[in-house]
Amino acid sequence: MALLSQADILRGLAKLDAAAKAEGVFVDLSVYGGAAMALAFDARASTRDVDAVARGGHAFLRRAVARIAEEEQWPADWLNDAVKRFTSGHERMQALELFEPSPQGGLRVYAPAPEYLFAMKCMAMRIAGTDAHDLADIRFLAKETGIRDAKAALALIENFYPRGRIPAKVQFGIEEIMERLQSARTHDDGVEP
Repeated sequence: MALLSQADILRGLAKLDAAAKAEGVFVDLSVYGGAAMALAFDARASTRDVDAVARGGHAFLRRAVARIAEEEQWPADWLNDAVKRFTSGHERMQALELFEPSPQGGLRVYAPAPEYLFAMKCMAMRIAGTDAHDLADIRFLAKETGIRDAKAALALIENFYPRGRIPAKVQFGIEEIMERLQSARTHDDGVEP
């Protein structure tokens, strides 16, 4: 599967915005994962798909996403809501000033605050086969949020997910990632471990 660049994502969302305005539909679209890393933090050049959850305009969105996939020759699921299983009841989102909705309709785009995206990325990690992009995203977000150790990382995750919902594999993964980050910082600072 081809990767979607930041420019591809923006072009697809612009087409959604134009279609929503033409049909008089308002769509609030929360983007997560690699698309959020690319759009909100400029920390990724590409992603496999756009993980998103829509509020409003679901029938419109299905039609428009399918039409854009055909026009762009992208996979049919270039924009999908598989991320729903990792969203929290305590979301912290921020509006992205990408499009200006008209009074008749349009697209409003939101992305997670860095703390929330860090928690989501940690909850979604697959320890045995953790994707290099996911690890890079977690490292980037740890630095962005000032998380320096596993204890602080787990405390942050618990702001969004109940302790009982955090799998042991996530806890172990966080400990390993944070140890590596601490080691890298120590090495970069020229301090002996």
